[in-house]
Amino acid sequence: MAQLHYMAITSVDGFVADSDGLFDWAMPDEEVHAFINELERPVGTYLYGRRMYEIMRYWEDVPDLENEPAVIVEFADIWQRAEKVVYSTTLHEADTSRTRVERVFDPDAIAQMKEAAASDIGVGGPGLASHALAAGLVDQLHLVVAPVVVGAGRHFLQGNHRLDLDLLEERRFSNGMVYLQYAVH
Repeated sequence: MAQLHYMAITSVDGFVADSDGLFDWAMPDEEVHAFINELERPVGTYLYGRRMYEIMRYWEDVPDLENEPAVIVEFADIWQRAEKVVYSTTLHEADTSRTRVERVFDPDAIAQMKEAAASDIGVGGPGLASHALAAGLVDQLHLVVAPVVVGAGRHFLQGNHRLDLDLLEERRFSNGMVYLQYAVH
């Protein structure tokens, strides 16, 4: 059975984007990006809401990819090889390979996907992750905390959640970012 993971880069005060919708403060350096690549390598399927998909589809056709650092090239390959499911009532079709659009987030279908999958599943975006957490589908949280307080914006979790977590791993990076991995009870 596959595990379902929610991975996010967040500010110290828990935001994935500031009040202007910007997340430039969350860009990982080469060390952190290489670490994230290792986290993402086992993921065979990504689940996205429309907004997160629109951000992540950048990786389908990175401009001037051959001149990018190796960690960028590697992440693009990891993302392109994975299956993607986008949950949206407004997106009619996906414009990336290995991607399908679903109109409704169905917890039972995700549970069946986890049961049948040979590779882990990643859920991306705070809205969809909150639905998955509320349905009891998320096995682990992977948080990369950036050394910044942004004050307001899009929180890494939406809704009113009470989660009991077990710390599985922590790691500090030279740029001040911190990785925290939690198992969800």
